[in-house]
Amino acid sequence: MRCFLLGPKPSPTPIEGPRWRAYGNLHPQSSPAAIVYGLFTDLVLAQRNIRRQGRRSALALAAIASGVVALMLAGGFIEWNFWHYREAMIKSQLGHIQIHRAGYTERGLADIFAYLLPDEMPDFASIPSSSHVVRLAPRLAVSGMASHGDVTLPFLAEGVDPAAEGELSQSVMMTAGRMLAAGEMETVIVGEGLASNLAVNVGDRIVLMANTKTGGLNAVEVTVGGLFATISKAYDDVAVRMPLATAQQLLRVNGAHTWVILLDDTDTTPRVFADLQAALPPRTYDVVPWWRLSDFYNKSAELFAKQVTVMKFIIGFLIVLSISNTLMMSVVERTGEIGTAMALGTKRADVLRRFLAEGMVLGVSGAAIGLAVGAGLAAVISRIGIPVPPPPGMTHGYIGEILVTAELAVGAAVLGIGTTLLASLYPAWKASRMVIVDALRHNRA
Repeated sequence: MRCFLLGPKPSPTPIEGPRWRAYGNLHPQSSPAAIVYGLFTDLVLAQRNIRRQGRRSALALAAIASGVVALMLAGGFIEWNFWHYREAMIKSQLGHIQIHRAGYTERGLADIFAYLLPDEMPDFASIPSSSHVVRLAPRLAVSGMASHGDVTLPFLAEGVDPAAEGELSQSVMMTAGRMLAAGEMETVIVGEGLASNLAVNVGDRIVLMANTKTGGLNAVEVTVGGLFATISKAYDDVAVRMPLATAQQLLRVNGAHTWVILLDDTDTTPRVFADLQAALPPRTYDVVPWWRLSDFYNKSAELFAKQVTVMKFIIGFLIVLSISNTLMMSVVERTGEIGTAMALGTKRADVLRRFLAEGMVLGVSGAAIGLAVGAGLAAVISRIGIPVPPPPGMTHGYIGEILVTAELAVGAAVLGIGTTLLASLYPAWKASRMVIVDALRHNRA
C-alpha cells in the first residue's frame, strides 16, 4: 500500500562537528532549513492526497470558492452602493469640504444674517494640499415661501455661482429644462418634488419671498429654467437653486454662508481637511468635511456593515460544515494508512500537521479560485448593470454595479482560508489520536 502520510524523516542523531558545537550542538530538526523542508514536505504530501481524492477535493474546493464568490459579489454590490451614494451626495449637495463662519453649523439656521462670509474667497496657494482643490464655490442659504397661482409652499434655496457650480453639481440630474447659466438673474431651477407640489413646469413664473435682515419681506419673480433631482427625495421636495446675485438681492445682503470645496479625489479629503484646519483660524472659520454633513450615509454604512458581518458568519459556517465533512470522510477512508504510518514511526504531531496542511492547501486553492471567478463575474455583471428600483427616500432607480475593493478581496480570501483551517482542526486531531493497533486492524476489514 502506498502511504502518502509518510515523508522523509531526518536523522534523530545530533550532527557532530566543530560547526554545530559552535551553535550549542543544535539538533538538525530544529534548524530553520529543516523546519522549512518539513513544511515543504507537508505541503507536497497534502497536495498529493488532495489529487488522489479528486471528486471529494473538487467538492471541497467548490464549497470554498462559492463562499468567496458569494461574499465578493454581495459585498461588492454594497461597496458600490456606498461609493455611489457618497459621490452623489458630494457632487450634488455637500462638496468634499465646507467652510463656514465659526458657529454657523450649530446656530446658523436660527440667525442666517449673523454668519455671513465675505465675497472674496480665501487664498489657498499657501496650503500644502491646495493642488487637490479642483473647485471653490460660494453658496448663500435662503429660506422662504414659493408661490405659484393659488399655491404657496415653503422652500429652501441655495444661491450659487453658475460658473463655479458645474463640477460641484455633476450628480444633479436634470429631469426637464437645463442647468443655470452664467449671467442669468431671473432664472431658477426647482427640485422635482417641489415643482410637482407647486404644479409648475419649465417656463412658468413663480414668486419667491423671504425675510430680510431688517425684518421686512422681500420678493422676486423668477422663471423656472429647469427641474432637477438628486439622490435625496426630501431635499428635492423643498429645493430651489438660483444665481448667487439673485439670492443676495432677495435677502438684501452681500457675501455667502458657505465656501464649498471640490477635490480631485475623495480619499484626499482627510489630508486637505487637516491642512485647512491648521491654516484657517478656528475662532473665525469652521471647516466641515463631508462625512460630518451626511448623517444618513453614516447610519446606512453602519447598518450594511452589520449585514455584511452576518453574511460572513453564515458563509463561514457553511464552509466549516462542508470542509469538516470532507476531511472526516478522508480520515475514515485512510484509517489503515494512518495506522501504518504511525507504526513505521510517524509521530502523532506529524499526522496532525499534515492533515492541517491539507486544509491549508484546500483553503488557499479554493480562495484563489474564488477570487479569480468572483473578479470575473463582478466585471461582467458591472458591464451589464444591475437595475435597482428606487430605494426609500429616492424617487428614481439606478443601474448598480459591483465594486471589488482590495480590502473586500483580502477579507474574502482570509474568510475562505481561515474557516477551512478551522474546519480542519477536529479531523486532524481525530486522525492523530488513533490507536495504532485499531487503525492497523482496519486494513483487514
